[in-house]
Amino acid sequence: MRTNLTRTAAKTAVAAATTLLAALALTACQTGGDDGGTDDKGSAPAANVQEPNTGTGTGTHTDPENGTGNGTGTGPEKSGGAPKAQGGTAKDSPAKSNATDPTDPENRVTCDAANTAVTAQPVPRPLNHMLITVTNKSGKYCDLYGYPAVRFGEAKSVPPVMEESKPQAVTTLAPGESGYAGVILSAGDGSGGNGRTVRTLAIGFSDREGNARTGMADAKLPKGGTYVDDALRVTYWLTSADDALMN
Repeated sequence: MRTNLTRTAAKTAVAAATTLLAALALTACQTGGDDGGTDDKGSAPAANVQEPNTGTGTGTHTDPENGTGNGTGTGPEKSGGAPKAQGGTAKDSPAKSNATDPTDPENRVTCDAANTAVTAQPVPRPLNHMLITVTNKSGKYCDLYGYPAVRFGEAKSVPPVMEESKPQAVTTLAPGESGYAGVILSAGDGSGGNGRTVRTLAIGFSDREGNARTGMADAKLPKGGTYVDDALRVTYWLTSADDALMN
């Protein structure tokens, strides 16, 4: 009888010990979140959180340190490389040459027989008038000072200028442009004296001070010559052919 009681007490002690061990194990599992597990709220351990990316582009960034990814945008300073060069503007270009600047003294010369082409053509209206045309072939701006010194035939002097034709400014010709002067060849009513037919014409130029430039340009006259008398007059150099023939 005593033996049976002893066996029953032993079994009871074993069952109690087993129950205690199970309770301890359950308690350990419930507190395991403090050692690196996931707590009831599902938050990950701090060691597994990636650094935020400062880029503003779209796409998946695979390297939080360098901010690289599939999208576009601006990453942190370490995102790498020099910024892409932008297209230049007109302001970035080198300054253009001043070769065509008319205010630059290096781009201006005085018009003369060497740097111009000269023609002389009688016109039907007004009567007894001729138009002299001077074209700048110098490649620079040239200034036509004063009025042409026209010499018909073997004349010893040049005709006077019509003062009312004087322009407000010096006539300046860009490369390839033309200037004009009108010539009254003879009196329309036949009152002019010393009438004669001439077959040659030379045209001279002057400088800023009114001094004659070296050399004269020959202008071809119509076949058979041109009639002139003492009424011979010229205009100043002008920029308009119409203005040159209105005097």
